Amino acid sequence: MTSSLLPRVLCLMGPTASGKTAYAMRLAQEANCEIISVDSGMIYRGMDIGTAKPTLAELEQAPHRLIDILEPDQAYSAAQFRQDALTAIDEIVAAGRTPLLVGGTMMYFKVLRDGLAELPEADTIIRARLEAQAKESGWPVLHQRLQEVDPQAAARIPPMDSQRIQRALEVWEQTGQSLSAWHALQKAIEPLPYDLRWCILSPPDRAELHRRIALRFDQMLAAGFVAEVEALRALGHLHLGLPSMRSVGYRQVWQYLDGDYDADEMRERGIAATRQLAKRQLTWLRSFTGAHWLNPADEHTWPFLISELSA
Repeated sequence: MTSSLLPRVLCLMGPTASGKTAYAMRLAQEANCEIISVDSGMIYRGMDIGTAKPTLAELEQAPHRLIDILEPDQAYSAAQFRQDALTAIDEIVAAGRTPLLVGGTMMYFKVLRDGLAELPEADTIIRARLEAQAKESGWPVLHQRLQEVDPQAAARIPPMDSQRIQRALEVWEQTGQSLSAWHALQKAIEPLPYDLRWCILSPPDRAELHRRIALRFDQMLAAGFVAEVEALRALGHLHLGLPSMRSVGYRQVWQYLDGDYDADEMRERGIAATRQLAKRQLTWLRSFTGAHWLNPADEHTWPFLISELSA
């Protein structure tokens, strides 16, 4: 079946603070579509302000799938996302609506499109040893080790991306094969039975994106972001080693509450970390083929998205 005859699915990607949620909310209210969140932070309950999660009032107007599905101490993989997203897409299409996938977790979009290599399961003993080594010598040192065993992965992974460094070294220690070698063995997947339309929402001016990032972080602080992290800490079983607490902003506020630095430095570190995230997202997006780049401030963006939603 040709793509034009397949049910349409719109994927709206973009760096953090680019305005994706605002466009998605409007599309959900004015077009026959339903939102599926593609955000590795919004999946967690209790992490609302720091993930820029839509408010309860907004969610009543435009429900989002794959929001608030886990507690912050629970694990969630890209493979699980793919399974959950495809289930949601099937249900939305069966109901006669168009799925609208929106978010900034690029790995989730990649896995949805390309599938995922069948990697070995996590090894808690190796992970704990790597955590201990990183605590003693720092993640950049472990990144140097990754450069020796898997230079391809090291080139993709920043020196402070603890989660991905840990996983790459874990796979190497488990199997004696690099993560890149495992990905090269990935089996071809059956094409999805949908016409996926890919759009990237991003201000063309980096200074404008930086302005948006700083404004949103200040809005989060004014909305009670510090109190949100205090409430998470009060649960007693969360820690900075968890994927949820590694999220941009949460780590910086947590360390501020630990007394590592004052409020002004926390703000600067939070904004800087968000800028670094946006830079990584944009690097990945530039390598993504077949997507339309859209300026959130351009008057033509809205009619183009409407046209992409139309079967």
